[in-house]
Amino acid sequence: MTTKTTYNSRQFSQPDLLNDNQVEQCPICKSTERTVDSRKAEVTCAKCGCVLEENIVDSGPEWRAFDHEQRDKRARTGAPLTYTISDRGLSTTIDNRNKDSNGRNIPEYNQAQMRRLRKWNKRLRISNAGERNLAFALSELDRESSSLGIPRSIREDASLIYRSAASMKLIRGRSIESMVASSIYMACRRNNVPRTLDEMSEVSNISKKQIGKNYRFLSRELKIKLRPTSPSDYIPRFASKLGLSGEVQSKAIEIISKAKNCGVLNGKGPTGIAATALYISSILLGERKTQRDIAEIAGITEVTIRNRYKEISEQVDLGVTL
Repeated sequence: MTTKTTYNSRQFSQPDLLNDNQVEQCPICKSTERTVDSRKAEVTCAKCGCVLEENIVDSGPEWRAFDHEQRDKRARTGAPLTYTISDRGLSTTIDNRNKDSNGRNIPEYNQAQMRRLRKWNKRLRISNAGERNLAFALSELDRESSSLGIPRSIREDASLIYRSAASMKLIRGRSIESMVASSIYMACRRNNVPRTLDEMSEVSNISKKQIGKNYRFLSRELKIKLRPTSPSDYIPRFASKLGLSGEVQSKAIEIISKAKNCGVLNGKGPTGIAATALYISSILLGERKTQRDIAEIAGITEVTIRNRYKEISEQVDLGVTL
């Protein structure tokens, strides 16, 4: 029976019996059985007790605690690197509270020195025009992403796209706001969480035409090829805003699949198809929403829904008569 011993905040077995045909024989008794004593960092022969190896290295994680507050935290490192910050989260910031590490107030004759240190710390973090523009662009990217409810992984992708464009000097001659909006739009499409140009235009105050133009420019220069957006990608978000159930979403995706097989989607906008599929499925499952409500959520007109509704109902077998 083995006993448990705490060693460097890890649990070890004492002793651990090793049975391996490839283990070298003990030079005294010729046995191949070994025991590992992690507390003493030794490997010994299980029969005669001869020390075969000492000062063995603990290959486990180096859990460390530097004060009583960190003792129960199983953390090995600090915050991860992120592309959404201009310095990728590597720099430090001097606190503004005028208190030392123990929480005591800093003497007045040292506060002026601390102010100078903070000022130079900020200056050194952003030392040239390129870094200042990048810091502004990433703060704008974070603001727009928060307004659109974009997850962290897609923000990282959008930041990486913008950094690639900046390193290739593609930002020159174009507004930072429009290139940020185009980077977010591209990242959303690449991760199958698309946002409409109307939504991008609303949060960035940039015209849809300009965002689309810069998006095509980035796609061409960065050699990022994206497939056309599928109407099914818009269904979960539109349905969530409309308060529709999962059954309605599944039925809408089924209608889109049938419409695709019939060729109804050719040349049609994906948001119009998605909105119409939700409108039809909500009627079929008794959770009816008005065309106006759906059109406002999708950013299209009621006329578009009526036109797509007529095309789908005529060419797609829905199983029932609407």
